[in-house]
This record gives sequence, C-alpha cells and structure tokens, in this order.
Amino acid sequence: MSQPLRISGLASGIDIDSMVQQLMQAARAPVDKLKQQKQLLQWEQEDYRDINKSLVSLRNSIFTAKLQSTYLAKKATSSNESALTVTATSAAEGIYQVDITQLATGVSVISSNLPEETASDGTTQSLAKQFNLPAGTTVTFELQGTEKDSNGQYITESFTFNADTQTIYDVISAINARNMGINASYDSTNNLFSLTSTGTGSSQHLKLVSDSISSVNGVAFLHDYLKLNLTTGSELFGKDAQVVIHDSSNTSVTYNMPSNSFSLLGLSFNLKAPAAGITISVTKDIDTVVNNIKNFVNAYNDVLDKINAKLSEKRYYDYPPLTDDQKKAMSADDIKLWEEKARSGLLKNDFVLDDIAANMRSTMASIVSGLTTKYNNLSAIGITTSSDYMSEGGKLYIDETKLRQAIETDMSGVMDLFTKTADATDQKGLAQRLYDVVNNAIQTISSRAGSDAVSNLADQSYIGQRLKEIDANISDWEDRLNQLEDRYYSQFTAMEQAINQMNAQSLWLSQQLGIGQSSR
Repeated sequence: MSQPLRISGLASGIDIDSMVQQLMQAARAPVDKLKQQKQLLQWEQEDYRDINKSLVSLRNSIFTAKLQSTYLAKKATSSNESALTVTATSAAEGIYQVDITQLATGVSVISSNLPEETASDGTTQSLAKQFNLPAGTTVTFELQGTEKDSNGQYITESFTFNADTQTIYDVISAINARNMGINASYDSTNNLFSLTSTGTGSSQHLKLVSDSISSVNGVAFLHDYLKLNLTTGSELFGKDAQVVIHDSSNTSVTYNMPSNSFSLLGLSFNLKAPAAGITISVTKDIDTVVNNIKNFVNAYNDVLDKINAKLSEKRYYDYPPLTDDQKKAMSADDIKLWEEKARSGLLKNDFVLDDIAANMRSTMASIVSGLTTKYNNLSAIGITTSSDYMSEGGKLYIDETKLRQAIETDMSGVMDLFTKTADATDQKGLAQRLYDVVNNAIQTISSRAGSDAVSNLADQSYIGQRLKEIDANISDWEDRLNQLEDRYYSQFTAMEQAINQMNAQSLWLSQQLGIGQSSR
C-alpha cells in the first residue's frame, strides 16, 4: 500500500510528527496490553519448562533407583594387589582363592641399536644411506600377522622398498597401513625398530615368510640389517593369561583368557604379575547402596523444593511487564530489577504444580503392600519428613544409621521396597510408582507449556496456542494502527494544504489591495 503524502507543519508551523506520535501512543494501549500478556505467558512457559527439565533429571535418578543392581552392589578386595586388583559386578558373596600362573602376552620383536636414521643436516636418510647399501638396492620381505582369510589361513603381506628413495619411516607406514594386527614403530632416540602385536593372547601371531636384499646375496634385511631376532620361517605366538580358581570343595578350575583384564564369575580382574595363594573377598557394598539411596532422595528433595518455591513465590501485581517506550526511559539495571518482580509469582498456587507435588509426596509416604518384610515404607528404613511438614513441603530426611542397619539386616527387603514390580499400584515399589508419577507430570507440563525441543510453529501446547492467538491479535492491531496513522497524516496533510491555500489567497488579496492603493 502506498504511503499518503505527509507534509509536516510547513504551513501551520505545528509539529505534526510529534502530535501524531502522541495520538498513536494512546491508540497503541491495546497493543501494549497484548504484548504484556504475551510476555507474562512467555515467562510462565519458561518457568514450566524449567520445572520440567528438573523433573526429567529426577526421572533419570528414579530409573537408577528402580534397578535391582542399584541395591546388589558388591565390593571385592584382593590380598595381593601388586599381582591382582579386582572389582565386583554381580559376584556372589564369599571367599575365592586364586593363582595366576601366567600373564597374557602379545608378540613383540625389538631390534638392537641401529645406525642413525638422521643425516648431519637433520634430514632423514634413505635406507641405502642409513644401512650403507649399494645404489639400486631393492628390499623385499613378506610377513604374516594375526589376520586370517575366509579359510582360516594367515594372510601373507608382501612389501617392496626402493632403498635409494625410501626411508625407515616408509617401512613403518607400509606395515601399519596393512592392518595385519602387527604395528611397526621406530624409537629415534635409541634407534630401535620393533614389531608388536596390537593385542594379547594366543591368537596373536607373527611370521617372517621371506626376507631378501637384491644387491646382497645371502643377507636378510629384517634379520641382518634391522637386527630383529627373526629368520625366514620364524613364527611367534602370544600367550593367554592363565588363572586357577579354587572353590570351597577343593575343586580347581583353570581359565585361559586372552587379556590380563577380563570379567569372570561376576568379577572384573586386572592381572599384574604371576602369583599364588591370592584371596579375593566379596562382600555387600553397603556404602555404595547407601549413597545410591541418598542420591535418589536428594534428587527428589531438589525437585520438590523447586516446585514448592514456585508455588509460594510472591506475586507483585504492581509490576506489570514493561512496554518498549518504558524500557527506553530506564537503565539496564532498573529494567532487570523491575522484571525480576514482574515475573515473580507467575506460578503461585498453580494447580498443575500443586497436583504434581501432592502426588509425589503421597507416593513417597505410601506403604508397599504384599511385602514379606517389615521394611514396607520409607520410615521403616530411616527416611522420614521433618516435624514441620507444612513449612518444608514434605522434604525427606535420612537417618543414615537406621538406613545402614536396614540394608545390613535385609538387603532384599530394602530392594523390594523400591523396585518391586506389580500390576496393582499399591503393590509396586516406591521407585516404580514415583517413576510413573514423574513421567505423567512431565507429559502434563509439556501439554501445557510445550518443550524447548519443539519449534514455536509446531507447538500445540495450551500456552503455545495462546501465544499464537495473541500474535495474531497483535498483527491485526498493527494493521489497524498503521491505517490510523495514515489517516491522521492524511487529515493533517489536508489541513496543511488548506492553510497553504488560504495563505496564498491572503497573499493575493494583499497584493491586490496594495495595487489599488498605489493607483490612487
């Protein structure tokens, strides 16, 4: 739409722009009110989503509390940690006798000192110069590593090097590029060349199939020049670790393992040296179980505190959101202080959060039916609310002494209190129930306030839809205001044109009167 002609007070001397601005400021009041409503909804949406993030974090903690493994933690100790360190995963409690008869090894061949590979000018010498080979020498050899073909045969890799142009580092790169389970390396400080398997165990393998130098008969490159203890046909294998475990019936079982770190019988072993008569003791890890429960309770309290704080937050009705014009007249610090009060208490006594908090508290205060243990509620294991229940909103406190005693007395009973599964809600463990409560709470808040993961256009939540309605209303109002502003300018322009015409007529009359008087 074309803009109307705007003449700003040339004839009247009136500051038309200022007058239109003042008229429009009054007319914009409904738009400012809509924008304030939008800001309040956006702040409310942010507060809801912030609560939801905390609920998601709590749900993750509850998931851990639902798992039986959380309460079956074991600890294992070794009588000889210089030879063996061990941790328990799912091992049965008891005493294990262990002998380490052999460590797992790979294949490793290391040279003695070689000629310097670096020239006096700092550049890397060719193979011919480093090993004093005749010009035109070609080095060839064949290796087998750990890799096998589809028939189970070791794959032979062939290597050829021009001694005049290629260096020891070209040899290393070529071997490593074949991915044959053998790594080549060069220690430039001590001038040592090595071939080493990438793993350990009896599956590790290295064989020198052939080895020759074109210019020197009867001399092998790897053996005579790289000084590796390998001759054509040499074949090396790694070794498995061997561990002997004795049970209480004096039965011994030998286990061959390809690595020095492995899991066996619910234990994680890390072998360090051969040794006999090692005692492994596996017991309940009470400390870990207590800490797991404490972490769960702390996560619950943190979320409950956050919800209760929002429910009781003071509302300042005298501090509405600032308009754009109001912000222009204020400093950044003043705006920050004002908005802190303006967005305070938006969720005070909110029915959604109040319902979530009530469901969480009732869940944690309930009894688990059908348990064969006396530990059928939190208070029985030393987890209670404070005497000042109302002011603290159901916050939980742990009597650690009582909790430890319950775990030591009946670990299975404590575990069932949190983890028991059942169709009937009153028979579910508390963590199982709370997980459902929190999951429903997350969905309820998402349906009301949406999620950061969903774009505004795709947001179908209650607040998301309200924001779209307000945006549509603001857009309609902006169109009306643009039309109103154009009308004001059109009216003032018409006035200016009329005044200008009157001035012109007045000037003409004055001129005519002046002419009549001069003719007398």
